[in-house]
Amino acid sequence: MENNGIALALLLMLAGLAALFLTGVIKKWAIRLNVVNEPTNRGLHSSVTPRGGGLGFTLVWYIGIFIMYRMGIVDKQLFLALFCGLALGLISLLDDIFDIKPAIRLLVHFGVAIAAFYFLGGLRKPITFGIDVLSVPYITYPLSIIGMVWFINLYNFMDGADGFASLEAISVGIVLYIFTGSYELLLLVAVVIGFLYWNWPKAKIFMGDVGSTQLGFILVILGIHYHNTLDFSIFNWLMITAPFWFDATLTLYRRWRNGEQLSQPHRKHAYQRYIQANHTHSQLDLSLLIINIIIFLFVMIYRYYYDFLKLPIFIICMIFLYQLIRKVDRMTPFV
Repeated sequence: MENNGIALALLLMLAGLAALFLTGVIKKWAIRLNVVNEPTNRGLHSSVTPRGGGLGFTLVWYIGIFIMYRMGIVDKQLFLALFCGLALGLISLLDDIFDIKPAIRLLVHFGVAIAAFYFLGGLRKPITFGIDVLSVPYITYPLSIIGMVWFINLYNFMDGADGFASLEAISVGIVLYIFTGSYELLLLVAVVIGFLYWNWPKAKIFMGDVGSTQLGFILVILGIHYHNTLDFSIFNWLMITAPFWFDATLTLYRRWRNGEQLSQPHRKHAYQRYIQANHTHSQLDLSLLIINIIIFLFVMIYRYYYDFLKLPIFIICMIFLYQLIRKVDRMTPFV
């Protein structure tokens, strides 16, 4: 057991260092191959920045998960579900380099989500507040797969500020580890920290679609897995990931309500408008960290106090995030 602990600690340390090193190598190649983001009036950056850095931590993640599976740390169902993400990583990398048609990307996203959902064994009945919620598979399963694809894409939408998507993945990973004790979460945290060295404001490289979609996929797969194993309710997962899905979903709804073309690039997410209100990327990251700590406290109350408090706590959490967005609205109006 002690030898396994030493081997695991060594694996985590090497994974973080490998992600750090590979990201630096990818940065040089991205510049050489002109795989870069040019400044636009739809972005939050004023200088040319290489992208695709997420390839580094993605490669290390899959090697690490394979090793953990061989060590008996990750069970077969989770291993197979996570490895479906290799197809997602490939199409996202090609999109970073060549700009793949949205319809092809979406088709792959759905294929990956369906395959991963199959290996996970579906979704356990969501029972909360003493109510059996949507226990009919032909309703729950399609909704779950659509939700998976939406989360993969919204994580990509929310990757527009230095360190932002990385910090969210690290925060969610740490919270999940606190409640589940699952070592694959430490691997996720280690590889993203290795990348964050290069992505912290002012970012020297962006993770690109290959990184952002991968993080969205990994987090939603882990969320379903821990729900199925009774380690962490899907409602708790919705709370700790809410800073991303709530902003992305509300923004999409508001743009639809305004009659906007939803496929058109924009800068209307709350986090984007927060920076437009003369805040720095570092201030945004600090705000995200504080919000995540507050939500962690909500989850603590949700899990360890009376059942009748669960629904109010969940609603209060959503109201809290909505009020934050309204505060951003007063800084930079949603028009």
